[in-house]
Amino acid sequence: MSLDDLYRRVIMDHYQRPRNRGRLEENAVTIEMNNPTCGDRISLQLRVEDGKITDAKFFGEGCSISQASASMMTEAVKGLSIEEALRVSGLFSAMMRGEAVDMDQFPLEDIEALQGVAKFPARIKCATLAWKALEKGVKQPQ
Repeated sequence: MSLDDLYRRVIMDHYQRPRNRGRLEENAVTIEMNNPTCGDRISLQLRVEDGKITDAKFFGEGCSISQASASMMTEAVKGLSIEEALRVSGLFSAMMRGEAVDMDQFPLEDIEALQGVAKFPARIKCATLAWKALEKGVKQPQ
């Protein structure tokens, strides 16, 4: 099996069996975002306590890349401080721009599967939608 095949499997696993799909009932910041180019949309909810992301859920619809990326992002940021989450989001953005990134810096190994998206400029917005929602959400007053 090639590395590309493995990455496709990881993306499809997160798409078909998304982690943290659903809604938080109370004490959550909600961010709605969409990608008008392709129709992807996401509703991200974050629970932040004492400067730390204690829970994250998402709901939405879109392509396998946008939904898998949202699943991976929510897994990666739970338990991180806002500063750590923003750092990881910055690394992800750099990876999407095709920059060399130390994959060991990501708190979730599966994120590596999305690095090939950088080769397809039209799909970068799909992969970054949930991450942009995260950045917007953690900057809102809690």
